[in-house]
This record gives sequence, C-alpha cells and structure tokens, in this order.
Amino acid sequence: MRKWVFGIAVVAGVCLAAESEKVDLGVLHRIRSEAFGQNSRVMDTLFYLTDVYGPRLTGSPNIRDAGDWSAKKLKDWGLANVKLEAWGPFGRGWAATRFSAMMKEPEFQPIIGFQQPWSPGTNGPVVGQAVMAVINGPEDLDKYRGKLKGKIVLSAAMHASTLSEAPLSRRLTDEELENAAMMPDPVGGNPAILPLGFSRPTAGGAAGAGPGGGGRGAGGRGGAGGFGFRAQLNKFLKDEGVLVVLSPGNGPDGGTIMGQAAGSATTKDEDMPPPSVVLTNEHYNRIARLLAKEMPVTLEFDLGAKFTDAADSFNITAEIPGSDPNAGVVMLGGHFDSWTGGTGATDNGAGSAIAMEVMRILKTMDVKMARTVRLGLWTAEEQGSLGSRAYVKEHFADPADMKPKPEHARLSAYYNMDNGSGKVRGIYMQDNDQVRPIFESWIAPLKDMGVNTLTIRNTGSTDHMAFDGVGLPAFQFIQDPLEYGTRTHHSNMDVYDHLSANDLEQASAVMAWFVYNTASRPEMLPRKPMPKPGAGRGARGQ
Repeated sequence: MRKWVFGIAVVAGVCLAAESEKVDLGVLHRIRSEAFGQNSRVMDTLFYLTDVYGPRLTGSPNIRDAGDWSAKKLKDWGLANVKLEAWGPFGRGWAATRFSAMMKEPEFQPIIGFQQPWSPGTNGPVVGQAVMAVINGPEDLDKYRGKLKGKIVLSAAMHASTLSEAPLSRRLTDEELENAAMMPDPVGGNPAILPLGFSRPTAGGAAGAGPGGGGRGAGGRGGAGGFGFRAQLNKFLKDEGVLVVLSPGNGPDGGTIMGQAAGSATTKDEDMPPPSVVLTNEHYNRIARLLAKEMPVTLEFDLGAKFTDAADSFNITAEIPGSDPNAGVVMLGGHFDSWTGGTGATDNGAGSAIAMEVMRILKTMDVKMARTVRLGLWTAEEQGSLGSRAYVKEHFADPADMKPKPEHARLSAYYNMDNGSGKVRGIYMQDNDQVRPIFESWIAPLKDMGVNTLTIRNTGSTDHMAFDGVGLPAFQFIQDPLEYGTRTHHSNMDVYDHLSANDLEQASAVMAWFVYNTASRPEMLPRKPMPKPGAGRGARGQ
C-alpha cells in the first residue's frame, strides 16, 4: 500500500510540474503547417546532399562542395552568422575516382562492390588469381609469407547466406516503447549503447574480418588484433605484393554491402593498405566456393583513388539571433559526413537535412525567441565524433581539465538527430531526471504524431555525447529504425530511395517544437553534475 501511495505522489508531482510549463499550441500549429506537405523543403535539401554531392567523406572534395552548397542555402533562407568553422588537423583526404570489377574465369561475371576509403587505386587494370588467406592475428602471417605476390586475396571466410523471413524495415512496437520508458535493469547491462531498434545482420563472418571489415568503429579493425594489428596486416599484405584485398559485405543478402575504411584517415604514418574492396556476399561467396573446390578463379579490378592533404576540416554553423542577447543559446544538429558505399542519405544526410529544415521553419515563421538558435553540422563523426568534439573543446570546455569557458554557462541544450529517416517516437533524457516534467509537457500535444516516449536511458555513438561529456544538456531523439540497421547503415543502399519523406517531415516538426520551447522557456534546462577532469562521458563515431 505504501508503494502504491508513493507512486501516486510521484505521478502527481510530475503532472503538477508539467502543468507549470507553458506551451503555445498556436506556435505548434504553425510549425506543423510549415513542416508538412508543400511547404516542406527537407526532401529537396536531401536531393542536393545525396544525389548531387554525396557521398560526403570527411576530407573529400564532395563534402567541401556539399558544405559550400549548404552554407549558401542557409544564407538564402536568411540565417545569420553562417560559417564553415575550420578545425584540425584531420588527416588525409580521399575520394574514389574509378571502380571496375569482374570475374574472368571460370566464367565472366560483373562483380558488385565498392572500394574502401583510404586504400589506393590499382594504377590501371590488374588481373590475378584469387586465393583465400584468412589472417586473424600475427600468428597467421608466416603461413602465407611468400605465397601472395600478384594474388587477389579473399581475407575472410565465406559469409553464410540464409533466406531472410523477417522484414528489413520495421517500426518500434508499443511494447518496446513501454519498456524503454521504464528504468533500465542494471543487471542486464547497459541497453542504451545503441539506439532503440538498431540491429545489424549477424549471419556469417564477424564484422571487422579482414583488413577493412565492416566493424562499427572508425573503420574495419583488421581481424582479432584490432587497429594495431590492422596496421601490421596492411604492411604485410603490401610487402607481399598483393594486388587487391577482398572482404565480404557483412550485411544482408540481396546486393547490400556494409563496409567502412581499409586504412587510417587520421594517422599519416600508418602503412597504406593494398587496394581494398568489399563485395556483396553472394559474389564473394561464389568465388570462395569455387576456390574451396580447387577451381581457379581469375579476377580483374580497375580502381582509382585520389588522396589529398586535408590538414583541416570544418563544421557548419548558422544562427537565428534571439531577442535577448543575455538569454543564451540553444543548439541543434547532426553529423554532415558519411561513408562512401552509398550517398550518405540515412547516415546522416537525414539528420543534417532535418536540422537545416528546423532552422528554415523557425526563420520562416519569424517567431520571437529569447535565446539564439544555433545550427551545428559536424564532420568526422564517423572517425570518432572529431568535429563535434573539436567544437565543444573550442567553445565550451576541454574534457581533459573540465574548466568551463564563458559559453558553457550560456548553452541551454543541444539536440541531435542521427538514427536514420524514421519518425520521432520520443527522446532519450540522457540520465537527466530533471528534464522529465519539462519534456512531458512538450510531448503531450505531439501524441497524435506518434511521439509519446521519454526514456531515462542514454544512447551513445554520436555527436550529442561530446556535449554531454562536459556537463551540457544534450539529447538524441528516439526514431523508428525502418531499414537503418538492417540495410542502409554504412552500406551501398544508403541512398535517397531509402528515405521516408513523411517521417522526415514529422521529425522536422518535432525537433522544431523542442528547439522553440527551449529557446523561449524563461529558465534554461537543468543540468547534470559536471564530470571530473579526464572522466567525461566520451564519444565514438557511428
């Protein structure tokens, strides 16, 4: 009985606190009107970020062109203080310039694949015999020494293919959202490292197999030895005279390939890998089966790659000035960079376009907001959230010493969007119980749009963690996964065709509503305690 009475008291307290938050439903109506239908510009923005300028690998000519286009568009919308803020040094720039792949024997077959970033080209067509050479650690090197010169190497075991009976696209269920709203069970570990509903195909070889596998970090790990062994393996394969290294796609079947980097973007003194390609599972497996039956396989590749010195990269910022210069700032954004297999549509053209659309909506409405609203689009998230971390260190605090800079006290919140193109279903409160009654009042009028979940859990692996890591309120939205983890994340299918226009319009409206309320609220959002120096809540690329 006491527990029941206590629960009633807690709920009543939350409800009273929520009622004390003033919301302007007239503004919400205007946001909806501008975000949906013919007024929306989010898909047009995505057309340019993907079909015209994608992919947007950090340090590449593409991302610079996309940044210039975005800055011009933001200025055309009337935003103030539009900048491409340099940070760095980053490392090497890279762009693929040619890709041709085929089987010549025992039968001709065009091969589906893509070249892995920061691996060199072949300097013209190369033809060689395929060999299987699975090297998982230093102990495997000697068995292949002197045997790989002039060969095209399959670097991982055959990827097991199974018929998929589960849909690749799905939405979060009521049960999943209800469970997320409950306090996580610490016995089960941390359930919030990845976003709700995020999953990756698990059949076949583990991610990271081979010198440039599809692992989740800043690029393939190169087998069991991790990044350190990747450098050793790359040097071994290059010294042995390998023509091309092949890896399976580590994704679902049906021509979808998930893959990342073969070499380092940021470590110039790491040995460059041989030319490296990731193939669709079906084509990789055909080669592997032929080799298992001791049938010769001849392959031809013609790969082009351009390296550039990218001493610095940039973040894109723009503002809507607030009516009160002393009221502070609200930030929103997402990462602007992508991998190269597709055009960076769901990861993370979607988040960038949504954030840009929010700025357009609020500027078009010309609504009064006390706080300045500042957009931040970050580069090198895929290499470890380097752009957002550089911005936070420059403007707010260095995690090494946790000494707040003057701007630290002026930021009310940062809102991030980076989990595909699915509709928003709620928000991660990032272990900040103090925002619960505030957010409750903000999502109450959004329930007809499918927004009904607050979870105390945090989710990592993207740019809000740089802000959270120095004690700033920073939040990521809960989104329907759709095909994000199963088909488009870091894959050749991360393209415009796999975007959901209606969901992107809904996400733009929700994010605009949160930003407006944060910018107009008399008080700043409450904060968690500042972490101790060197113990900040860190960030990794996704």
